[in-house]
Amino acid sequence: MPRQPKPLVLYTDGSCSGNPGPGGFGAVLIGKKEALHMWGGEEHTTNNRMELMAAIRGLQAIKRPREVIVWSDSTYLVKGASSWIYGWNKKGFKGVKNPDLWLEIDRLQSIHDVEWNWVKAHSGNELNELADSLAHTGRRTQVYDEVRVPLQ
Repeated sequence: MPRQPKPLVLYTDGSCSGNPGPGGFGAVLIGKKEALHMWGGEEHTTNNRMELMAAIRGLQAIKRPREVIVWSDSTYLVKGASSWIYGWNKKGFKGVKNPDLWLEIDRLQSIHDVEWNWVKAHSGNELNELADSLAHTGRRTQVYDEVRVPLQ
């Protein structure tokens, strides 16, 4: 029997200056040999949209179906993706804020086996702090970018 690859780990965060206002997202996708750091921003958005965008961009970066463990400090994202989304889906996402993004998360969850976890913000978790820093970079620069970082 072939060995299953270890799950990928994804840390995500969103940032907004004003709500709505200029916002950014950051994501850190950790693979076997490298981490992919991603960030981006929008001129006029909300913090919740940026939280969702971080998860979307991270999951979209995965090229084939995988098991993914997502960590976020957003209760909205974690509870929404792990619980609320099933009821929203049955109702066609009517009355839900950010339906375009929730539809994409739903689509990505149909591809990947995603486990959603909450992490306390600004509590010293190094990867959560990195995702936060990337989100602030995205908010400031309004540029979508990514960089691959070799793991040691």
